[in-house]
Amino acid sequence: MIKEFADLKDKVAFVTGGSGVIGGSMAESLSYAEMKVALTYRTGNAAIEKTETLNKAGMQAMAIKVDVLDEESVKIAMEKVLNKWGRIDVLVNAAGGHVPGTVIPPDKSVFDASLDGIKKVMDLNLFGTVIPTLVIGRIMANQGKGSIINISSMASSHSITRVLGYSMAKAGIDIFTKWMAMEMATKYGDGIRVNAIAPGFFISKQNRDILIDETGNYTDRAKKIITKTPMARFGDPKELNGIVHYLCSDASKFVTGTVIPVDGGFSSYSGV
Repeated sequence: MIKEFADLKDKVAFVTGGSGVIGGSMAESLSYAEMKVALTYRTGNAAIEKTETLNKAGMQAMAIKVDVLDEESVKIAMEKVLNKWGRIDVLVNAAGGHVPGTVIPPDKSVFDASLDGIKKVMDLNLFGTVIPTLVIGRIMANQGKGSIINISSMASSHSITRVLGYSMAKAGIDIFTKWMAMEMATKYGDGIRVNAIAPGFFISKQNRDILIDETGNYTDRAKKIITKTPMARFGDPKELNGIVHYLCSDASKFVTGTVIPVDGGFSSYSGV
């Protein structure tokens, strides 16, 4: 019975941000669970190379170029997945991250922040989730079943210096997750669930330069994070995949509207 609940074989996943460290790891993990996985990307070849590797290993994966801030682009990608596999069971909104030039320098204050930069990082991290959710959520409503997994952050619930726009966007993700969970369940039935994962601190392409200095050592900011994390380390992106599998599967069929921390204890620790 437990195996049946956790079985993901032949389910179809649409993963945005498939060229990123976190999104790519999630997509790869779902492929090895025998899901059919579409990885979306905006630039670069990482998602294409990953799908080629997965397909050579006998998995079913496809890479699709998408701008998650363009509704029509998302619709075209969705249609490609539906034409190939007939349905979409899971949406993982992993597109996002820090936008270059939008992190407030340590020697500056909020009054030096670029309003244009704040808007850009909020668009990517909030509307880059809202748009795919509204497009693909409609398909799930018609199916009567589906799981939407958003990516929140410790920055949504803690005041973390220098990342105002990112923090505002991720706080928006939290209420959007809860709102969509309510809307989908009350109007389209209990087969559609919407949840979010709130990662702690993981070193990725977007934040590497503020956590690792030019000599390869932790920056002062990184050391502060480690001090506030009971497990005393950064996370490995693969450590997010277990909760993703859970939220994709029927093992979590009565779970909706939650924001689940995966943070090494960061959110539970006062620092004292």
